[in-house]
Amino acid sequence: MAIKNILCLGDIIGVTGRYAVRRHLEEIKLEHNIDFVIANGENAANGVGITRDTAAELFNSGVDVLTTGNHVWNNRDVFALIGNENRLLRPYNYPNESPGLGYYIYDCDDFKIGVLNLMGRTFLEPLDCPFKKANIAIKHLKEKTNIIFIDFHAEATAEKIAFSYYLEGQVTCIFGTHTHVQTADEKILSSHTAYISDIGMCGSYDSVIGMKKEAAIARFVTKIPHRFEVETTNPMINGIIVQVDTQTGKASSIKRINIVYNNDQVERLEK
Repeated sequence: MAIKNILCLGDIIGVTGRYAVRRHLEEIKLEHNIDFVIANGENAANGVGITRDTAAELFNSGVDVLTTGNHVWNNRDVFALIGNENRLLRPYNYPNESPGLGYYIYDCDDFKIGVLNLMGRTFLEPLDCPFKKANIAIKHLKEKTNIIFIDFHAEATAEKIAFSYYLEGQVTCIFGTHTHVQTADEKILSSHTAYISDIGMCGSYDSVIGMKKEAAIARFVTKIPHRFEVETTNPMINGIIVQVDTQTGKASSIKRINIVYNNDQVERLEK
């Protein structure tokens, strides 16, 4: 039996999230003996969307695969990348005509890992059913590996929990993204599937889901649009570490990580 440690990072928010990953991911990987890193990168470019350069920066920082969500198409630059880069996934339940892949199998030194990206429909776009699309993808993934991780990018907690029970025992781990707020409901389901409703974000701890507080407050108080800007103080890394048996694909543990790098001023260090 071989045990591997898989790190999943929450939504990377703009320059702050990229800085936190670039500066601190390697030390996290060494401390926890990480074998593979999955990160949601749909907000990596200035807080919304992803570009060729921001994706390259994250891959160079040690991320093995980037998942996305409803902001995947916000930067047109992504179209020149996503069709040719199997390390960048988009939700599988987008129309088949959409460029890019919704799942892929990655070869590591001594194991294979399948990563599947899906998006919820409650309070989000009316895409194909993620439950039914998951069945299709899992059937193909299981032909090559028992280790399957799903980024379920969804708004509603109930939809995420229902999704986890629907697929319980069929996959290694289901982790939620999209809300940017880490939940405290991590668990191993009875059939050894790891689950958490949301793994949080990599961005500013002192922010409103990664953005400067002032604009967010003004929007709620005045009901007038205000331009959001990425907050650059106190970078934070949220995520989970899942231990998996490579022979069975079963998860044996799930642990949240929540690290704040106080006074690590991104504006100053980025110059």
